[in-house]
Order: sequence, then C-alpha cells, then structure tokens
Amino acid sequence: MQHYVDYVSENRRCCILRLLEAQSEYSANESVLQMALQQFGFSESRDKVRTDLHWLAEQELLETHIVGEHIVVAKLTTRGVDVAKGRTVVPGVQRPNP
Repeated sequence: MQHYVDYVSENRRCCILRLLEAQSEYSANESVLQMALQQFGFSESRDKVRTDLHWLAEQELLETHIVGEHIVVAKLTTRGVDVAKGRTVVPGVQRPNP
C-alpha cells in the first residue's frame, strides 16, 4: 500500500521530466525547475528538487552537471524522454496522463 507522500513524489518526478521534455534542448537548471514546479502546486525547496534530480539521474532518466559553483543543470536522456511521454514505465515515477 502506497502512502500519500509516495504519490506526491512520483507525481513531482513525472512533472520534472515533462518540464524538461518541453524544453528545446531537454535541459533546465534546478532554480527554473523549482519555480516551474510551483506553478503545478509543488512548494518544494531547492534541496528537494536537487534530491529528485539526483534520484532521476540514478534511474538514468536524466544527467546532471554543476554550473558555476553550485547550480545543478539537468538534461533528459533518451530514456527520460520515453518516460516523460509515457512510452516507458519506471517505478517511482508516475506515468503521465495522455
């Protein structure tokens, strides 16, 4: 049985992938993603967004790198695009609605 916090985490991760998929180069920094997530009802700290980005990178759905001294930039992988479009299912990420 899943808990509410798991549903929220899965939905937020799906939202991150879909936000990146909508970008021309499938890339954005953590600050932009944090602001965009607020538009979808997620009031998360930058630390929480960064944690999700690292988790998604461990699942090989995106790659991260540091710009400047400490800004994380995320870029979708091909697998991440497939998950964002609902063509691939990954436990821990909600499947997007059509």
